Amino acid sequence: MKTVLRDLRDFFVSLKLTVALLVLGMVLVFAATLDQTNLGIWGIQQKWFRTFVVFQGVGGVGVPIFPGGYLIGGLLLVNLLGAHFARFKLTWRKSGIFLTHAGLILLLVGELLSGLWQEDYHMRLSEGDTKNYAESFRDNELALTDTTDANFDAIVAIPEALLARHAEVQHPKLPFRVVTKAYYPNSLLQMRAAGGPPSLATTGLGLNVVAAPQPMTYKQDETNTPTAYVELVGPDGPAGTFLVSTGLVGPQRFDYAGRSWKITLRAKRTYQPFSLTLLKFNHDNYAGTDIPKNFSSRLRLTTPDGRDDREVLIYMNNPLRYAGLTFYQAGFENNDRTTILQVVRNPSWMLPYVACSLMALGLLGQFGIHLVGFVQKRRVKSKLSVPAVA
Repeated sequence: MKTVLRDLRDFFVSLKLTVALLVLGMVLVFAATLDQTNLGIWGIQQKWFRTFVVFQGVGGVGVPIFPGGYLIGGLLLVNLLGAHFARFKLTWRKSGIFLTHAGLILLLVGELLSGLWQEDYHMRLSEGDTKNYAESFRDNELALTDTTDANFDAIVAIPEALLARHAEVQHPKLPFRVVTKAYYPNSLLQMRAAGGPPSLATTGLGLNVVAAPQPMTYKQDETNTPTAYVELVGPDGPAGTFLVSTGLVGPQRFDYAGRSWKITLRAKRTYQPFSLTLLKFNHDNYAGTDIPKNFSSRLRLTTPDGRDDREVLIYMNNPLRYAGLTFYQAGFENNDRTTILQVVRNPSWMLPYVACSLMALGLLGQFGIHLVGFVQKRRVKSKLSVPAVA
């Protein structure tokens, strides 16, 4: 038993395992880069890096083909920690190595935490607009809004994943069940031809618009248009079957059980306890050219309690950090009247900076220690080589 444990320990702390994991990591990066044309950046992150095993669909069945980023990174972390406990002794001359490895370990942990915790959204603001929410890049939701009260909207948001599973949803705040009749992750919306086949929709825009399923796209300059046919069924009878899609402009209105409602399929929203108002967006070019020099957004940040009411300026490499969120200047549209801000929530955002600082300090310290030792040895040799005077 002791022999088995010793062999297992030697395996996890061996330099051969370190080299093998580094080679596997390089192969992983190369294969993911090639697959990027098929899945896009977000897709390869989920398929290759933020998983323990990479699966490839073969005949409709997922077949494991390669160790994922979590498995390679986890084994490399165990290898580094095990090597320090089993082989290295904490001495002054090895302090630089310990700092460098500590930085590398912290970098691996930071990437793991970023993969688990980081959330990415975007916020579009035209000049004069005020918003207290950001929208997801990838995820969508079915929003049902009770607009009966003129002063308050009650919103129930159903994740797109439930629509994809054709799940029936009965929320306590809804007087009806939401039943998915059909769901297309990507579609083409077209006007319904006269005399064409009947639509799945029985009310709303779906009476005149039909959705044709399309293959999913992963190109950077293309987007998918999810569409669903959802039926609302309550104790007073059905409210109808609606066609909802991110390709439709604005929500559809209807009445049910004496109350007014809106229904729409939209990007998933995350609401914040503060608001941003775009005062001015600037797009500066170098004099006499069309070469961009700077993009900046001047905004007013306010909170409902009035504790914060100030102007902020966001421009390239100068984000706004507030309430655990980071707002970056990401783009613009609408003839320079609309700004696009990337909104990131990442509680572990400081770890890469600390990790890189530790590695730099460790390398400088280790080279410095060896340099001092080398200079001292040279001095001793030069003294010994001086001939004695009679």
